[in-house]
Amino acid sequence: MIFRRRRLPEELAATRTAFLEVLADVERAKAALTECMPTTRMAGRPLPDALLDYEAGLDRALARMPAWRRPPLESAWGPCEDGLREGLLLAKRLREEAPDLGGFEGLLASVESLMDPLMPFAAAERRFHELRT
Repeated sequence: MIFRRRRLPEELAATRTAFLEVLADVERAKAALTECMPTTRMAGRPLPDALLDYEAGLDRALARMPAWRRPPLESAWGPCEDGLREGLLLAKRLREEAPDLGGFEGLLASVESLMDPLMPFAAAERRFHELRT
């Protein structure tokens, strides 16, 4: 018995590349945000600076979103776009209101809440996998 590796249809290859570029922007934005978390060796980056880089990364990702919008991916695309917009809104609100986060736990909760809207990107990745034939 010979097993054939399932591949994405040719017409979606460029779409997948575009998605991966968006995903790279999202991952860089998340990494910039996590730099504000203190460690045992470093105090962590100032949250306002991390937020600006996070927002810039999400803005780049949002600008690239149309490149991977295709009918077979619409159910994944919409939640990803909504997640980017919500992530930007939450980051802007946090940056402008500058509430007292109450220490490490509050900072951690804030960072997690900023990243939560980006969870649909995992579902989009799964959708690409489902479309392999």
